[in-house]
This record gives sequence, structure tokens and C-alpha cells, in this order.
Amino acid sequence: QVQLVESGGGLVQPGGSLRLSCTYSETIRSTYGVGWYRQAPGKQRDRVATSTYDGHIRYSDSVKGRFTISRDNAKNSVYLQMNSLKPEDTAVYYCNAGETSAYMTVIPLRPWGQGTQVTVSS
Repeated sequence: QVQLVESGGGLVQPGGSLRLSCTYSETIRSTYGVGWYRQAPGKQRDRVATSTYDGHIRYSDSVKGRFTISRDNAKNSVYLQMNSLKPEDTAVYYCNAGETSAYMTVIPLRPWGQGTQVTVSS
């Protein structure tokens, strides 16, 4: 089954940038979109940014205008460019793949990986 591996996290100062990468072990189903999700300590995992198989992109309100999701099918990869980072962006970030929801977001259907830690602090 498809495995997803996240990388690129780290410690960054407020206002800084990071680029996360996620590589899948094999080509995912053609009807699957991809997405980034995050989980802060003591909180539930939330959707950050998703891209459906037919190109619908959705961002959570908290990251809109600061984060950009992109996908490279030839490399079996999805990326998350994060700019103007804030302390509240601190979380473990996960990628996943799945079907399109009624809201044109992506329903994560694959087993979760280990994620990559992003810490925004001065």
C-alpha cells in the first residue's frame, strides 16, 4: 500500500519560511487528491491545505495567503511552502491522500505517517 513520508520541518523564527515535502512510495490512485494536515500538542489534527485530483485547492482560513500547496505527479511528491510563519503554526505536519469531499477538500484515507515537526519560536 502507498506510504507517505514527510520531511522539511524544523525550528524557524516568527516571520520565517519553510518548505515541507512529502513523497509517496508509488503512484496514488488517479482520483485521489493530496493534502497537508497538522496537529498541535493537545489538539486534534486539522486540515491545512488540500489539492484535489482535478485541481481544486483549499486552504484553512488560518494559513490562507501564507501557505502554498503544490504537487509534482512525476516525482510522486507534494509540497507545502510556508511563509510568514507564526508561533501558532507550531505542530506536527502530515501529508495524506484520498477522495474529494463535497467541499472540494481531500478526505485523508491513507495510514498516517510520522509527520514532520515544525516549531516557530524566537
